[in-house]
Amino acid sequence: MSTSTAGPVHLKRILDLRLLILFGLTFVGPTAPFPMFGIVSSMSHGHMALAYALAMVCMSLTAFSYGRMATVFPNAGSAYTYAQQTLHPLLGFLAGWVMLLDYVLIPLMSVIYLALTAQRFFPAVPQAVWLIVFSLSITVMNLFGLRVANRVNFAMTAIMMGVVVWFVAMAVRALQGGAGAGVLLSTRPFYDPATFSMARVFSATSVAAYSYLGFDGISTLAEDARDPKRDIGRATVLVCLCCGFLFILQAYLGQLAWPDFTTYPNTETAFLDVARSVGGQQLMLFVSVALVVAGVASAVTGQASASRLLYGMGRDRLLPSLFAYIHPKYSTPTYGVLLMGAVTLGCAFLLSFQLAAEAINFGALLGFMCVNLSVISQFYVRDYQRTGWSFVSNLVLPALGFAVCLLIFVNLSRTATVIGCVWITTGFAYIGLRTRGFRSSVPMPSFTD
Repeated sequence: MSTSTAGPVHLKRILDLRLLILFGLTFVGPTAPFPMFGIVSSMSHGHMALAYALAMVCMSLTAFSYGRMATVFPNAGSAYTYAQQTLHPLLGFLAGWVMLLDYVLIPLMSVIYLALTAQRFFPAVPQAVWLIVFSLSITVMNLFGLRVANRVNFAMTAIMMGVVVWFVAMAVRALQGGAGAGVLLSTRPFYDPATFSMARVFSATSVAAYSYLGFDGISTLAEDARDPKRDIGRATVLVCLCCGFLFILQAYLGQLAWPDFTTYPNTETAFLDVARSVGGQQLMLFVSVALVVAGVASAVTGQASASRLLYGMGRDRLLPSLFAYIHPKYSTPTYGVLLMGAVTLGCAFLLSFQLAAEAINFGALLGFMCVNLSVISQFYVRDYQRTGWSFVSNLVLPALGFAVCLLIFVNLSRTATVIGCVWITTGFAYIGLRTRGFRSSVPMPSFTD
């Protein structure tokens, strides 16, 4: 493993497969479709379950590619390292740069949503106060290391799963009692000939993919894992599949419980109305609590992943070396955590929840495409593994993963594209200055396990 430029202090290998899965589940969030329900349902014209199924296919293929690359490059750089080592140093930097946008926006969105929710319950407290409270709390948790964060993650994931189970039970009971569509088995959430539009479904899939973001964050913990070559890939794929099952189930039952997507009182909070229709005011209240818990969980894990991506890029001299500093007691990339906390707090006063939501998939999908290409480059081209199952795993599956990510990418909103292009342009300008107008090579240290 490469050493930190600040000294002989490394990230501590404390995470086993169970803890990696817990981190991934907490990052993605079992309740991720709750806040997206009305948006995805309306965009897909009532085909939310299909949109989430298609998004799961895309994410699962990419999760498999992450697992393949982690067996060769088990370090904290994730997509940045994979593209750097197998494609080109410049592509590696840009992959890390666009993924950084993803990891910046995830905790940012969570903090904004938490502040908005808290203000609804305590309107006398200004939103600015909540932004500061949540930003500082999340940063402090990450400064004290993953042992502390994992204890918090376990409690938060248990709460979210409890609410999901409660909603499923209430929705099944309500449908059996004649509520909503009045049936428990139906193809309408996947295909309704009266409203089906493939273009609308693909557009909704690009938004539904946001709910899965976070499975890739597991790979940034490779240097925190006890056996990264074995466990990173397993945890990534398992988290993606488990969350996919939960998301499709929630979308399916929610669509049947409220089959007319044109009648939501408020699209952005539609799931609260669905929860109240099947479980009354009490379930709606607990769903609100779960959304707050999910916001905290996503912000904590998102900030942890971002700080480790900064650590990898700082250690490789693509970013200032101070980001490679590891706290000797808490084993945390201290300056990366502090920077992410400052960025989250500052941007929370400048950006809206919707604007951040539209932009978040840009960086993620570009990073995913780089990871899929890295598998082809490393295993199919360089290692010449092309026979039998190797042909499928090293060419067919990553090529499909790339194609599906590209299909979703071209259906992103114009706002997301503009923000993403500005971010990439900034990255090009930075690396151009860093390499004196590309006259010197992009830093690329040799990788050692």
